Amino acid sequence: MATVHLRIGDLVWGKLGRYPPWPGKIVSPPKDLKKPRGKKCHFVKFFGTEDHAWIKVEQLKPYHAHKEEMIKINKGKRFQQAVDSVEDYLKKAKGKDQNSDCKGDSKVKKGPLKPLKILEEDDEDLSALKDPSEKDLTDSDPEPSTVERLGSGPGTAFKWESSPASSLEPISKRLKIIEEDSGSTSIQAADSTAINGSITPTDKRIGFLGLGLMGSGIVSNLLKMGHVVTVWNRTAEKCDLFIQEGARLGRTPAEVVSMCDITFSCVSDPKAARDLVLGPSGVLQGIRPGKCYVEMSTVDPETIAELSQLVTSRGGRFLEAPVAGSQQLSNDGMLVILAAGDRTVYEDCSSCFQAMGKTSFFLGEPGNAARMMLILNMVQGSFMATVAEGLTLAQATGQSQQTFLDILCQGQMASTFVDQKCQNILQGNFKPDYYLKHIQKDLRLAISMGDMANHPTPMAAAANEVYKRAKALDQSDNDISAVYRAYIH
Repeated sequence: MATVHLRIGDLVWGKLGRYPPWPGKIVSPPKDLKKPRGKKCHFVKFFGTEDHAWIKVEQLKPYHAHKEEMIKINKGKRFQQAVDSVEDYLKKAKGKDQNSDCKGDSKVKKGPLKPLKILEEDDEDLSALKDPSEKDLTDSDPEPSTVERLGSGPGTAFKWESSPASSLEPISKRLKIIEEDSGSTSIQAADSTAINGSITPTDKRIGFLGLGLMGSGIVSNLLKMGHVVTVWNRTAEKCDLFIQEGARLGRTPAEVVSMCDITFSCVSDPKAARDLVLGPSGVLQGIRPGKCYVEMSTVDPETIAELSQLVTSRGGRFLEAPVAGSQQLSNDGMLVILAAGDRTVYEDCSSCFQAMGKTSFFLGEPGNAARMMLILNMVQGSFMATVAEGLTLAQATGQSQQTFLDILCQGQMASTFVDQKCQNILQGNFKPDYYLKHIQKDLRLAISMGDMANHPTPMAAAANEVYKRAKALDQSDNDISAVYRAYIH
């Protein structure tokens, strides 16, 4: 790839990790800020945001030369607002060289850069990148939203064709906290920093245990929003990417809890959740008075009651916070968080929940979030099994499956979930977004919860049998949509 020759003041398209190319301007870095180790970088401020990042030169393209190309592949509302902000900026700089806009404008106020979390392994001098005459983007520049605080990590090659046709809108969705108290429900806006378009990360040290499909996206977003995160995973190699992105490494769950103020856990099932707390060098060995433990795994309410009792018996504070969503929603920071337990821990987790989700519900006593999560997943699993049944019945009766899907997506049941899952089925793509084995586990736990409440769950029971058959056909580690294969074998 040819080297892009750019300088301070140039307008560019910058690529950050999994996000689409975004318009920005090369500016002077803050004083004494060290450049990340590796290839040559430029320090970029992004339009429509208040964030800056070091971007490698191979991940930058000149703004004007590639404007039409970028607009074609990115259609989101936030993206269009960012492009409009660039155009407004250019109009204000009319009559000046667009590659050195704003220089020498005595009316321009220089706005301070917000604190950044930048990789600092390299001690290389930054003088070649600094320009003392360069002005920062001004108060009249676009309003902020959060993009990313870290420079792009290794392996994020700048390939335009791989960029999704979406914007950064998922990350910039603003959290609303919905509380349930004494039977009433009220909605409160998130704190003002979130409403204004940025997240002020907590100064508390965050720990995270479990880097699976959901945990990986959550940790990535916590880091992007400036949180100090220490990670641990049973398979240690999964930690490597996050260490490169600025996370710290914990050798054991106990060490993570000891090092951090708030530790989150997100593992596969009740046994894994218990083992993490009670096992060798487990969470319980690191719990001290005041330490906070947040269980994000989808488990049964009995497991939550046990973990809550164990943590609080050591003087710790406990919150359950399972999440509704998928790997993609986790990556996009659009999860729905269901929380219950210690209300003060819930409040302390505010900036973390803003980073990982679009909405947070506080449901009261420990166990309530587990119950609600199992009910939601029971409905989702049963629905997916029914849609798969409809697709196979269409085929068995000589009807076009694509036509069935087209009609379904024009009716009252139309949703992104239905469209994406059915399209994946028709394409034979069962790459996991939510593991089939996990939805079957959730159905089993929901049925058991119904038994304990003496409440019938016949639809869930029928769906559970279909998923069990799919598991017998070696579909456990595929997506939940692979339940379709239970009907065709």
